[in-house]
Amino acid sequence: MVLIDALYVNNGGGKTMLDYLMSKLEEQKIDCFYLLDHRIEGDCCAIKSSNKVVFMKASLWSRYVFYKKNKNKFETIFCLANIPPNIKMNGKTITYFHSTFYIQLSTGNSLRSRIIIAFKKFVLNRFLKNSDYWFVQTEIIKKELQSKFSVKENKIVIKPFFPPTLNRTAGFKKIPFTYLYVSLGTVHKNHIRLIDAFCQFYDRHGKGELLLTLGADWPKLVNLMDEKVKLGYPIKNLGYIKREELLHYYQTSEFLIFPSLTESFGLGLVEVIENGCKVIAANLPYTFAVCNPSIVFDPYAVDSIVNGLEQSLKPNCKESQILIVDTVDEVVHFISKPVLG
Repeated sequence: MVLIDALYVNNGGGKTMLDYLMSKLEEQKIDCFYLLDHRIEGDCCAIKSSNKVVFMKASLWSRYVFYKKNKNKFETIFCLANIPPNIKMNGKTITYFHSTFYIQLSTGNSLRSRIIIAFKKFVLNRFLKNSDYWFVQTEIIKKELQSKFSVKENKIVIKPFFPPTLNRTAGFKKIPFTYLYVSLGTVHKNHIRLIDAFCQFYDRHGKGELLLTLGADWPKLVNLMDEKVKLGYPIKNLGYIKREELLHYYQTSEFLIFPSLTESFGLGLVEVIENGCKVIAANLPYTFAVCNPSIVFDPYAVDSIVNGLEQSLKPNCKESQILIVDTVDEVVHFISKPVLG
């Protein structure tokens, strides 16, 4: 039996990846047991009755108790969110490492965030030896995992996976100078600089509309956006919307603007390009690991973001291109038959 441990996954791109992986495992009738965060109990891929699932609060102690009780139960353990099991398991253990927070700190992080991340690094170091193999999404993450945590190269396998892009449908046209940013409101996503830059851009050119997806969990950002709207700036908050609902905005927006300060894998970059959007993105390695964007800028400099927006006004802006492929079938194969060569 295979254990899928996604206890630390409950939203964002990680949740999208989890749903996709689970659907593939269920489709291929792999004998699985799922360990999942209780916050997604009502919002996860349908699990066939032949498989088992436990929902629990994501904590080191509850995870330790689970692993201690089931040390000999699983042939393969696949941990989806960076941290290996608390104890050395008897089965083959694979950890999917996909967070840059363990590798580098953004200058935008608060003191509290830095303390939390430092603790997570300590935990990762403590349990590092409990993973036999590591799956990563890009060559960049592989090199950083080797250098920062001294993981041997032959133990790291590059296996990006992501769901099929939302297919374009007929009848939609791009709205000129629409700039979409699909993201949660965490500090490293860089909303404040983006909003400031867009307002300066609009002051100069009187063109464009900025579309954001900020839910009620981010009141400070929502209030900032509302203040700008009252001043007459064309900024629209779509609120939190599910992936399926994003298709309309992918199809009608001319540009995706992506100012994030750090990403392990920009899933949104892939989806928008497949739907004909041109990408204006941070001039950082994570961008070029996924795509060739149309325009780049320095995400730490408001003036540079303004310049990136201004470049989009020029005619014949080049198309963006995707550089990666989905390897989910290979991931499922390794999970079900974990003989890595």
